[in-house]
Amino acid sequence: MTCELVAQALVSGLLAGFVFALIAAGLSLIFGVMEIVNFAHGEFLMLSMYLSYFLNASLGWDPLVALPLNAVALFLLGVLVYYALIRRVLRAPMLAQIFATFGLSVFLQNLAQFLFRPDFRMVATTMATGRIALGGVFISRPQLVAAIGAVLTTGLLYWLLTRTETGKALLATAEDRQAASLMGIDPDRMFALSWGLGAACVGVAGALLSTFYYVFPQVGGIFALIAFVAVALGGFGSVTGAFLGGIIIGAVESLAGVFVAPAVKNIFVFAIYLVVMLVRPRGLLGKQ
Repeated sequence: MTCELVAQALVSGLLAGFVFALIAAGLSLIFGVMEIVNFAHGEFLMLSMYLSYFLNASLGWDPLVALPLNAVALFLLGVLVYYALIRRVLRAPMLAQIFATFGLSVFLQNLAQFLFRPDFRMVATTMATGRIALGGVFISRPQLVAAIGAVLTTGLLYWLLTRTETGKALLATAEDRQAASLMGIDPDRMFALSWGLGAACVGVAGALLSTFYYVFPQVGGIFALIAFVAVALGGFGSVTGAFLGGIIIGAVESLAGVFVAPAVKNIFVFAIYLVVMLVRPRGLLGKQ
């Protein structure tokens, strides 16, 4: 096995890991503020990818040009879902909350299958089409652009949370919603904002993924499963931990596909997750 092959696998894994990290960051934000797991997170991603595809097919918009529209559209969808569904089950038992988001996931996936058919679609060419050669390593330009976009978006989310009054209000609500309420922070508004921002993250991820990945009704489940593992690995409620978990998973998945076999690469991802859960149940950067 040559060094070039290992380097190729590591680069590809890291590029994929940054996109996993962005998806996981949005999921972790929602859980951190509300302690609700959004099982429809993958379907939000799927809707964003379809939006990019149809904007390209009907209007000729490049997914990268339409990226801000995807972010805004998914932000609004996240806020709408909060007020229409999640707000009604906030004080319900955890099982009811799980069924609410899981039911939404099933509904959106079947709606997409009914409206768009189970066909595989793909954006033919984009501004990022092509590849870059660095020595013996080839870098897919769409994946590189997606990784850069994911890093910038996650960095913007981190800046929003740590450097703005709104972000500090979100973190305060996540820490203690009753104390935050006494300080004049409206928890209901913060909950809606967290859903909007979490959905906007997958809105951006969906636009980036549509430049090189197939679009079909079940595509969200592929990435959502990895995102759930990344969140648990990094620590529920920690955006930084989710980002780190996504990068680790991307690298491990790619290297396992080279050293062992592509068909069993996910076994190693889940094995690392189980080891971390046994040694450090709260995750790498999770709260006590």
